[in-house]
Amino acid sequence: MPSFRLNGKEVGIDAPADMPLLWVLRDILGLTGTKYGCGMALCGACTVHVDGGAVRSCVLPVSGVAGRSVTTIEGMGTPQALHAVQQAWIDEQVPQCGYCQPGMIMATAALLGENPQPDDEAIDRSITNICRCGTYPRIRRAIHRAAELQRQSGRGSDPTT
Repeated sequence: MPSFRLNGKEVGIDAPADMPLLWVLRDILGLTGTKYGCGMALCGACTVHVDGGAVRSCVLPVSGVAGRSVTTIEGMGTPQALHAVQQAWIDEQVPQCGYCQPGMIMATAALLGENPQPDDEAIDRSITNICRCGTYPRIRRAIHRAAELQRQSGRGSDPTT
């Protein structure tokens, strides 16, 4: 029975060790913000943080997070105090269909944790998630806005702030 820290709380689950983390999150724990896209770690819809880094949960076995810290989109900010990336997404009106956005937000928060002021080249290298709606210009603007919001607030990339 793997146990790990999920959005700040210890959880233990009864699941096969090789079950992908995505399905543990969605089907066992009921956290449906993380989306299934391709099932091959290519599209990024399933992106979550493991120990602060962006990972594709569709190919990560739950045994790979035993004893580690996992953050999903549900663990980002609060309704009263959005994470800077969430606020930037709203400000720049990024989503169209919205399906890929949780993964995009998670990938962006991880990028800003590593590089608080990324230039366009760093964004292109780091954000490899796919958006079928093609909102990439708005995504880029939102990433720059989120970096500025974090800088102004003095808050880092901690997913809960």
